[in-house]
Amino acid sequence: MSAAYHSHTAVLAASSTTEHRPLIITLFAVFVAATLGITVWAGRQTKSASDFYAGGRQFTAFQNGLAVSGDYMSAASFLGIAGAIALFGYDGFLYSIGFLVAWLVALLLVAEPLRNSGRYTMGDVLAYRMRQRPVRTAAGVSTIIVSIFYLLAQMAGAGVLVSLLLGITSDAGKILIVALVGVLMIVYVTIGGMKGTTWVQMVKAVLLIAGAILMTFMVLWKFDFNVSDLLGTAAEKSGHGASFLEPGLKYGATGTSKLDFLSLGIALVLGTAGLPHILIRFYTVPTAKAARKSVNWAIGIIGAFYLMTIALGFGAAALIGPKEIIAKNPAGNAAAPQLAEYLGGVGSTGGAIMLAVISAVAFATILAVVAGLTLASSSSFAHDIYANVIRKGKASEKEEMRAARWATVFIGAAAILLGAFARDMNVAGLVALAFAVAASANLPTLLYSLFWKRFTTQGALWSIYGGLASSVILVLFSPVVSGNEKTSMFKGVDFAWFPLENPGLISIPLGFLLGWLGSLLSKEEPDKGKYAELEVKSLTGIGAH
Repeated sequence: MSAAYHSHTAVLAASSTTEHRPLIITLFAVFVAATLGITVWAGRQTKSASDFYAGGRQFTAFQNGLAVSGDYMSAASFLGIAGAIALFGYDGFLYSIGFLVAWLVALLLVAEPLRNSGRYTMGDVLAYRMRQRPVRTAAGVSTIIVSIFYLLAQMAGAGVLVSLLLGITSDAGKILIVALVGVLMIVYVTIGGMKGTTWVQMVKAVLLIAGAILMTFMVLWKFDFNVSDLLGTAAEKSGHGASFLEPGLKYGATGTSKLDFLSLGIALVLGTAGLPHILIRFYTVPTAKAARKSVNWAIGIIGAFYLMTIALGFGAAALIGPKEIIAKNPAGNAAAPQLAEYLGGVGSTGGAIMLAVISAVAFATILAVVAGLTLASSSSFAHDIYANVIRKGKASEKEEMRAARWATVFIGAAAILLGAFARDMNVAGLVALAFAVAASANLPTLLYSLFWKRFTTQGALWSIYGGLASSVILVLFSPVVSGNEKTSMFKGVDFAWFPLENPGLISIPLGFLLGWLGSLLSKEEPDKGKYAELEVKSLTGIGAH
């Protein structure tokens, strides 16, 4: 298709969006109002701390599997991966593979033991056989930092989506949208707690899968259900030819980019099992068997969704083209909504409805994930830091829940502030950073705690703080924050000395090494009786809450 045709569709798209804006805003508002209604309804049933943190442990394996899928299929999965595939072809699809394979680590190593041995947070598991106060403080700090990294990605996605729908191009307008999402997320968590968040995630997972199925069907229909034709057209339109369908377009040009690919792969595969908002999901089911089953359901649902990202990403490359995608958002985050509008008919009511519905589903996705993340970090602050460290276990349930609600407000404010700077970055890349931090700080400590008899409090502290510090410092001095005029968080400055975009290759092994070294050098004798208790509890579920 010619450049003239593309400029014509761009003009049409802009006028169509303007003409149908009232319809788009109405549909969008209906989605937001519906999810808020669910939250208020669930909030009325939230009476105890168990309800607020774990939804009263009343959800079935299928319901929790659906909610886990809802939590996991974030803006990164929908907007970021579609954009990454549309711009980088085969290399963009690596995100889908990494995110999916990661579930096997969560299923085989973490889901069941965690459900058996903890109560509300990751800190519960670590504190079982370690000194309570230092370990709970470290777990709380780590949970909050990982959640804020992950929140950045959702905020960036929300900014792109709403500004695309409302036609906002100014930076001030985009920052205002990020702030609005932050306020909505605070309302969701403070009112609904885990019950509200879980129901919103279930509804959103169904909507997202339905939207992806519809778009996949329409893309394949455009190419007479000939996948080879779709891939061929995408390669041709990409401007890269056959190399668009081969490894190396983003992660193969230099030795550094190959190392970056390795770093990204390790972070994606190991990160899920250390993500706080995924870990607390295992506490919402009544038994360990249900926890395991819910992960099986999640793998099936998420696997089907990631297969569809191939059609979405390559469809966007074939039907819209990289120039149009980059013009809307340099990181490609607008590719999926642009594709939805194209499939409905650019300039038509159908196109406006498709754009509004798919964007509203993506926005519901963002709100649900953001609520889950905020709940994980505010729970960790209230339960680990406030109730067990500051109040030394003497806080009442009411005081603990009040602390969680205040923590939600502060974490929301931090996410709004940082999200304003991250609005031009690819959301899948931002999430990969959260995965790297989670895999560096949380995963080594969890695995050592559950499976290594010699593990001590000092080992846990070295592992959490060492993994956390190394991953965050390497990100701060990487091209993600400065040095790249197109995609860095701060443009016009360059203080990057770490060449890789993802720190996982260095910080994850370091987290494991520090946990091992800290335990060996510790003068404290590990409590073997407590370890034996934890082992029996984690593997059998005897005495689990």
